[in-house]
Amino acid sequence: MIVSSDLLEPVTIIGNYLSPYVRKVLVVLDLKGVSYRIDPIVPFFGSDRFDELSPVRRIPVLIDDCVTLADSTVICEYLEERHPTPALLPQRPGDRARARWLEEFADTRIGEVLIWRLFNQFVIAPVVWGEARKEDVVRKTLEEDIPSVLDYLETQVPPQGFLFGEFGLPDIAVATAFRNAGFAKFAIDASRWPNTAGFVSRVLDQPSFVKLRAFEELLLRTPIADHRRALAEAGAPLTVETLGTASPRRGILTI
Repeated sequence: MIVSSDLLEPVTIIGNYLSPYVRKVLVVLDLKGVSYRIDPIVPFFGSDRFDELSPVRRIPVLIDDCVTLADSTVICEYLEERHPTPALLPQRPGDRARARWLEEFADTRIGEVLIWRLFNQFVIAPVVWGEARKEDVVRKTLEEDIPSVLDYLETQVPPQGFLFGEFGLPDIAVATAFRNAGFAKFAIDASRWPNTAGFVSRVLDQPSFVKLRAFEELLLRTPIADHRRALAEAGAPLTVETLGTASPRRGILTI
């Protein structure tokens, strides 16, 4: 890991460790050697100030000495430009364009299916809103939507190694939501999608992902109201203040 000397103070990240989009940014920060402090709010529990920083009430938000940004892709591109070593995007224009497409597919289609349909039904809806799981949504997701995503990924990911040689942003973006799918007890059928199963396993076993696991697993077994206290006791690098609130409200963008 290269330690960046470009920043005197840690950047601020607003967003919960369980978010695949926050996880993507935290992995990039770790690979770039950029220190951070995190306000681990669940976005539904964000204050009016959070609204100002993230107008669509999504996480993560990054704040540093230059900018305030609210979108994981924009944040990662900014970090790639400001901290170019190690490079996390391929250099050739065609490869870089394909890498951006795969990240877009990951943020939209994979996120829609694995997060807003599967993880939402198993974790977000019952924990945040007290809603029962919709078994028809889960069934369609498992039988139709996830296989469609995996069929496509099987044609895109390599049987060995990573997408563009060195481990980088497109690998991180494609794999991160599968961590949440695991929280919903889903595992890729390696007999049907061997390339994808192996690829996701290799990516999630990278050290920058592994070091986040303890915090993620802690939050899964901790009530939302106690997240910050539990993380502080576990040694997470927390911000001094929080934009979290006691009661949730729904975001603008809801699938």
